[in-house]
Amino acid sequence: MMKKFFIFIFSLFIFSQSLAFAKIGSCPYEIIQDPDNVYVVEIETSKAKNKLKPYYVKELKTNREVYEETGARLVVNAGFFDPNNQKSVSYVTIDGQVVLNPQNNENLMGNEALQPFLDKILNRSEFRVLEDEKGKLLYDIAQHNDEIKEGYTLKHSIQAGPMLFPDLKLQEEFFILVRNGKVISESASSLHKYARTAIGVRDNNVYLFIATKEAPMTLEELADLTRKWGMEKAMAFDGGGSTSFDSQELHIVSEKDGTGRRVKSFLILK
Repeated sequence: MMKKFFIFIFSLFIFSQSLAFAKIGSCPYEIIQDPDNVYVVEIETSKAKNKLKPYYVKELKTNREVYEETGARLVVNAGFFDPNNQKSVSYVTIDGQVVLNPQNNENLMGNEALQPFLDKILNRSEFRVLEDEKGKLLYDIAQHNDEIKEGYTLKHSIQAGPMLFPDLKLQEEFFILVRNGKVISESASSLHKYARTAIGVRDNNVYLFIATKEAPMTLEELADLTRKWGMEKAMAFDGGGSTSFDSQELHIVSEKDGTGRRVKSFLILK
């Protein structure tokens, strides 16, 4: 009987190791491969205080380059950008200062076709790190124009979108345009299956979701995944060929030729 018991325990150990890539001592994160073949990174924020923050570059770089240059524990792609002028299409705030402002992107602001929808584009969802007067950090996801939670100030934020959960805001954030009940345009290939990156919060911990090019998803499917994982809130980061992740245990790129796309902004864990 005892022999069977030890065999059972050993089997559980082997199974857990096949799912979890990193869970060692004080390591602030764990990488899990979801049954849907999506990678989920759980960041225990109590062990990552002041170490989880946005990062940006003046000239576009790959996720792997930023990982190597910063010496971060992990790096994931984040906000939207214009590859033609290398300017951001997403707000980024670091240490209370706006470092990237989409209103400074003339290609965005001067696009006549987008003029009726700029209010929606500029109000897309963002991941926020909030701080109270005692230095306590709160992790949140909200639309850009939403008020900061009472008693807190904005320490860091990085915008992308759309909001995935509790409400999928495809129309509200101008990822699809619907007229007469029909979708007449879409941004970020929202309704098609592509590699995707998302971020969620639960119990003040942060979760990253990386759907690789081998397991592509629509934004609706990505929203369902975050719901399945019990997120309180979740939003998408830039996806498609921009989807990339680097840590000691795992390196993900989504360009068809296996190289990493050069992007503008990132979320890093130092």
